[in-house]
Amino acid sequence: MGLRLRITPSTLIDSTFPLPTPLELGSVSTVSLRYSIFLPYMDQVNSQRARIFGYSEIQMNLVNWYPFIAPFKDGDWVIREPWSHGEYLVYPIADFEVNVKFADPQTAPVIATSGFAEPNGEFTRYTLTAGRAFAISASRDFQVSTTQVGETTVYSYYFPIYKNAGDAAMLTSAQAIQVFSQMFGLYPHNTLSIVIADFQDSMEFSALYFHSRSFYNLYDGSPQSYLITVAAHETGHQWWFDQVANDQAQEPWLDESLTTYSEAIYYEAAHPDALAWWWTNRIDFFEPFGEIDIPVYEGQNADTYKYIVYFNGAHFMKDLRGRIGDEAFFAFLQDYYNQGRERIVSGDDFFRILDTHTDADYSDIVSEYFKNR
Repeated sequence: MGLRLRITPSTLIDSTFPLPTPLELGSVSTVSLRYSIFLPYMDQVNSQRARIFGYSEIQMNLVNWYPFIAPFKDGDWVIREPWSHGEYLVYPIADFEVNVKFADPQTAPVIATSGFAEPNGEFTRYTLTAGRAFAISASRDFQVSTTQVGETTVYSYYFPIYKNAGDAAMLTSAQAIQVFSQMFGLYPHNTLSIVIADFQDSMEFSALYFHSRSFYNLYDGSPQSYLITVAAHETGHQWWFDQVANDQAQEPWLDESLTTYSEAIYYEAAHPDALAWWWTNRIDFFEPFGEIDIPVYEGQNADTYKYIVYFNGAHFMKDLRGRIGDEAFFAFLQDYYNQGRERIVSGDDFFRILDTHTDADYSDIVSEYFKNR
């Protein structure tokens, strides 16, 4: 018996470490690794997809920068091949302690992380409990705004010219935490960091998400803005990715369809007058189509994949809610969150839990949106 490690991000090596004796349930084995990271330049011009790991002229990002133990599920290690779009890594739940020290504290940048910060001698210790992926971003140009939502501190890291947009993203995530905590279950962490991203996409990690600089450029002060829409989306991933995980390569609809529809739930609660705008401009403008249960490898390209899995997936959730009714729908989501929390779920789990909350016949909806059910 051994531990299967995935070494990320640049080497993508799967390594097996034999154990001298089998690791019993509840026991502990320590693997110590020492390594150096050589950061690549985040070239957004000559890359097929957004470059998140590395450095630019104004920002350094560490994502998937450490080895982690691949999940072992149904008798096999869950390790998927990289692809040109979508996500393919599947993370186990884990507790993180990350200690950071800069060679010259006088020139140290502002740092955003997935964890709660506290002094630890000459280091700063960041801790994250029951998360999936620990990310770090640093810049000497960051400015920071904060707000409090219950036990959670929301941080917004932005460049100086984007203060209004940075504050708006922060307040959106704070509102979304309140809405989703009520509708799905309590937010799981005591911090959430929103980090302006020097690339053309937004991306979720545990207790942190990168928010594309392009959305800050377009922000006009209105909730009818992609800055607000995508902030709600990435906040929703703290439920449908960070806590309730799935095989993002094989069944991406489980997190992306649900998270995209969570945007609508946010708008219903926080900006009901903008909900029609959201459906028209965020979803239906792109004429979504197709059976949503495709793996990332069948999405044709990044745009088509999004139209199918994200946008048509939102229509599936809307149609399902309309068929079974609000009471059953939200009771199902809360139960799905509670049963799936800290696990890696499947489509079978989704429908198994759903069937305990409704007697309505929704088979025609499934036939419309799924090819393998």
